[in-house]
Amino acid sequence: MPDLPEGLTTRPLQKSDAHDVFVLMAAQEQEDIGHVAIEEADIVSDWAKPSHDLGARSVGVWDGDTLVAYAELMGADRADTSVLPSHRGRGIGTWLAHWLVDLGRGVGSSVLGMPVPQGSPGDRLLEELGFRVRWTSWVLKLPEGATIPERTLPEGYVVRTAGADELRAAHDVLEDAFLEWSVRDRETFEDFAAATSGRPGFEPWNLRVALDPDGAVVGVSLVLVSDDGATAYVDRLAVRRDQRNRGIAQALLVDSFARGRQHGTRTSELSTDSRTGALPMYERVGMVVDHVWVNRGIDLA
Repeated sequence: MPDLPEGLTTRPLQKSDAHDVFVLMAAQEQEDIGHVAIEEADIVSDWAKPSHDLGARSVGVWDGDTLVAYAELMGADRADTSVLPSHRGRGIGTWLAHWLVDLGRGVGSSVLGMPVPQGSPGDRLLEELGFRVRWTSWVLKLPEGATIPERTLPEGYVVRTAGADELRAAHDVLEDAFLEWSVRDRETFEDFAAATSGRPGFEPWNLRVALDPDGAVVGVSLVLVSDDGATAYVDRLAVRRDQRNRGIAQALLVDSFARGRQHGTRTSELSTDSRTGALPMYERVGMVVDHVWVNRGIDLA
């Protein structure tokens, strides 16, 4: 492990640090991509997941009373880190990367990866440290004022707000679909609930479901509204494998756009990556790429 600059202190993060982490991440995003995408609710809901041991899998770096950097590892391989722009170039990011690699080895991870804006200082640093690009992610936006296209469902199908008794079915559809291309353990229902119905500000209409003529959940969209009320963010979207290529995903998507506008949003966003092959579908409903991220990883075996 390299040494941290003199005068900085470290300790594991606590749930009461969520706001400080949000301020830190917001400052880095403003510097790297020109606007703030992270919300404090993202951090709070992640840290509320029963499976996440925040005390054992996180570290904060303080300069006096100011949090200037942090890192955490969720699950087997998902790492997140930030360094305050004013404290870059002092070796803090390198220290965090080594800390994460040591932690990953300690918990038995075979690979460690983290998302960074393409071409950002974090991207360049990880490349220098030997982290390879695992996949590319695109953040897409439906431009403000764009016409929301119409999409029809197969006969007998409907899209509506999920009922409380449909949360488990929605979770199953999402996990079955995501695990077709994502190499990770299956998310527990309790973790899913923490990130959806347990998320600060969640409202029932945020979880949309597509039902077949028998009333079975065959598609799901989770659409969240930004803190400033301007953006509807489609956080998750999936259709059961045997129901694909019937227009259900696009119908769910445009429904999410429309419900967001009904609740005062001006634009819609989502992200997808090169593992899914879904980019053309989003472009067909009028979305355009806003910025690009890469997930850089390193093998720990």
